Amino acid sequence: MTKSGALQLARSTGGSLSKDQVKSAVDQYVKYHDLHGGEQESRKSNYADLANKYYDLVTGFYEYGWGDSFHFAGGYPGETSREAIKRHQHFMALQLGLKKGMKVLDVGCGIGGPLIEIARFSSTSITGLTNNDYHVSRGKEHIFSAGLSEQCCSLKGDFMNMPIADNTFDAAYAIQATCYAPEAQGVYSEVYRVLKPGQYFALDEWCLTDRFDPNNAKHLTAKAEIELGDGLPDIRTTRQCVQAMKDAGFEVIFAKDLAQDFPCPWYQTMDPNYFSWANFQCTRPGRIITRAIVNTLEFLRIAPAGSVGAYNVLTSASDGLLKGGREGIFTASFFVLGRKPLKESEIVNGGNL
Repeated sequence: MTKSGALQLARSTGGSLSKDQVKSAVDQYVKYHDLHGGEQESRKSNYADLANKYYDLVTGFYEYGWGDSFHFAGGYPGETSREAIKRHQHFMALQLGLKKGMKVLDVGCGIGGPLIEIARFSSTSITGLTNNDYHVSRGKEHIFSAGLSEQCCSLKGDFMNMPIADNTFDAAYAIQATCYAPEAQGVYSEVYRVLKPGQYFALDEWCLTDRFDPNNAKHLTAKAEIELGDGLPDIRTTRQCVQAMKDAGFEVIFAKDLAQDFPCPWYQTMDPNYFSWANFQCTRPGRIITRAIVNTLEFLRIAPAGSVGAYNVLTSASDGLLKGGREGIFTASFFVLGRKPLKESEIVNGGNL
């Protein structure tokens, strides 16, 4: 890590929180989770606070280690993770048939990395929706830097109750973002509402697979580590995801776990046996060095108290995601393409697991 990179990480830790709030935010955040005595119902009823605390605490680390796109993608030999991520974003655009003149919604847009790439790729106008103030401000900065302020915007709003009129958009997508919703049908129904009739929603979702056993203690531990490390109230199954899309009103055109399509798994960068200079921060040596730097920055009071705790949350994420991916009980890329019928009377069906 360069000196400027270390200082940027120190400045960004805490997001929109004041520096003296970081440690208490970490303490409050972890208490939501099973591994620290929390309960699922509390996480669901406080989903907005849960996600906001999480992203205020970890966004700086994400930008340092992951760039401006906070999601996974399966890959091919010789392809960097960032190349795979961009290819995945292009895949989403192609599935929706995006073209110039279309108005598109990015549901849970983060700091704007995917919407910038997709806007450039498709020449569409994209509105990014996020409920985190820090993400709104960072998104606006990235959009401005990309020269896309006339084409894209970052909007503050809860995706369970979108501040958007009915039948507004020509297409919508969500890339590994609606997993933060307290229940799936609610967020999918909101997407359905703001889409124009006959238009498509491309969903990329974090899910438990059919191999997950709720009576297996190791499976439950991996699930709890993912929830703790990634700010999730719960993790739905692939079948629950498809059913929720149908219950929201969508015709399910296609559903598949995309993780099955790639020789290089989506969790490869977290594998301790994998090494890449392009993703050094995510490798085992990179994590050891990053932890040492964060410890030093906090000790010197350059980074706020609680920074190490925030980093520990992310290591829980890596541990749980790696276990879940290797065991095949969790996928970070369950894809569903849904269509809003032209008329409410159209039969909703289709979809294959």
